[in-house]
Amino acid sequence: MIVIPLLLSLTVHEWAHAWSAYRLGDDTAAMQGRLTLNPIAHIDPIGTLVLPLLGIPFGWAKPVPVNPTRFRRGVKMSTGMIITAAAGPLANVALAILSAIAIGLIARFAPTSAAAASGGLGLVSLLGTLLIVNVTLAIFNLIPIPPLDGSRVVDGLVPHGWRPQWESIVRLSPILLIAVIYFSGPIITGPAMYVLGLLGHLTAAVM
Repeated sequence: MIVIPLLLSLTVHEWAHAWSAYRLGDDTAAMQGRLTLNPIAHIDPIGTLVLPLLGIPFGWAKPVPVNPTRFRRGVKMSTGMIITAAAGPLANVALAILSAIAIGLIARFAPTSAAAASGGLGLVSLLGTLLIVNVTLAIFNLIPIPPLDGSRVVDGLVPHGWRPQWESIVRLSPILLIAVIYFSGPIITGPAMYVLGLLGHLTAAVM
């Protein structure tokens, strides 16, 4: 129940990075076969397969390469990096919204199927896991610690005068990333519960 939603979520996340970069003029990822929704192109053996199969609700895919020097004329490199970085988490948010709507539609038009899923099996349970996984991935990736997507967004927004302070944080990123992963529960739980509550209202509105 975790492998399939996580694989789908990571695939869409990386595809969104590749697609946004391609739309901005950078075909680096496309040339490497990453502009695809085929999960095989994005799988990281450890992060995408081994950890989920061990029951660890955490994972990652191969990062999509982005070359800002290949953005088309008129696109600032900093702006392009912000867009391509934000595309991944936004794609996860879109998947979460679609999952919430689908759960509501099933409950409305096939209530028997929805009731049967209360035991943890079936399409509704799979969609529920997909919803939670995507909300969690979106929030986690927006944390502004390299190499997470949030750091690339911040990097494009940091004023020139604050660059030395930001570079100091970047140098500490390995330690900070370990700390974030270790304390990810308290960091992510609050925002995730808030977003899940909003999506719960969306599901109820569709029902």
